[in-house]
Amino acid sequence: MQTESQSDIDTIQSAIELLRRHINWEEALTRQSALEGQIAQTDFWDDQAQAQKIMREKNHLDQQIDAIRVLETGLSEHIELMELAEEEGDAEMVAEAVTALQNLAQIASKKQLESLLSGEADGNNCFIEIHPGAGGTEAQDWAAMLLRMYSRWAEARGFKLETIEESDGEEAGIKSATLRVVGVNAYGWMKTESGVHRLVRISPYDSSARRHTSFASVWIYPEVDENIDITIEEKDLRVDTYRASGAGGQHVNTTDSAIRITHVPTNIVVQCQSDRSQHRNRATAMNMLKARLYELELQKREEAATEGNASKSEIGWGSQIRSYVLHPYQMVKDLRTNVETGNSQAVLDGELDAFVEASLAARVGSTRS
Repeated sequence: MQTESQSDIDTIQSAIELLRRHINWEEALTRQSALEGQIAQTDFWDDQAQAQKIMREKNHLDQQIDAIRVLETGLSEHIELMELAEEEGDAEMVAEAVTALQNLAQIASKKQLESLLSGEADGNNCFIEIHPGAGGTEAQDWAAMLLRMYSRWAEARGFKLETIEESDGEEAGIKSATLRVVGVNAYGWMKTESGVHRLVRISPYDSSARRHTSFASVWIYPEVDENIDITIEEKDLRVDTYRASGAGGQHVNTTDSAIRITHVPTNIVVQCQSDRSQHRNRATAMNMLKARLYELELQKREEAATEGNASKSEIGWGSQIRSYVLHPYQMVKDLRTNVETGNSQAVLDGELDAFVEASLAARVGSTRS
């Protein structure tokens, strides 16, 4: 067996063992069987809410168990293929087996990382807010570039995107944008992207072609589901209405339907202009406010969990997390994990997995140490 192949086999076996421990394999199989028995009952759908809850649990458990079985079957088949190819001296078949093991090892590593998304809100949908820093058009254009980057990354992962609010800049770019990201583990995958993002480039808006540094902030917070109870006092709210602008504005800005809600005790501000109905925009904005307050609580818990840990500063909320350099050289570098690449354009086109996975692994490691 080739050395690199043995390394891939070890990676896959290690991931399988971790995944089995994570779901407590024997208990998971017993629970799966019990759920199947409940679903088979003739009166199962009499209580729709309870039935849907059981179906969600069953589907989630099925996915976890199936993922482990796929890895186990694939590993067994690829090892057999490798041994057969080496016995027969078939170099082409050996190369195919090596590639197959490498691909399976990558899948195993990703599944192992997904298993770490076990925070109470990691499985939820999330909101992403983007705001330019000081600097007018230059910073607003950078904010729009980040909006495009995250949209492409999310769509490539199969997440659905909904625009909640988007305000265009006067010349170019955006003054602000809020998206709702819908999909399994959306918040879990995106939560480490909160922070300040820095861009260095030759400005297309500077007639002297000088180099500019721009900043924009990104904030990720989980959508609150029915299992999370957040109480908001009406007396703590300041509600403003205004005319919507930005993308699609000509269709929605004939009335003051856009809503801005300020939570006075925390000074958290949310806004929504996605609908012509002021009532529906208010309901969406209230959901966003609940999400922001819940995320604030998660932040406090995480800071408590990492108190005294040397890596606390590396996962700070709202701090500068990544630098994107387009001139005089090409480089994107994460300031928390030191992951970097010279292909800046690919990152801006949505290839963020290496950064997301490294920062997520570092986040999990710091809260468990």
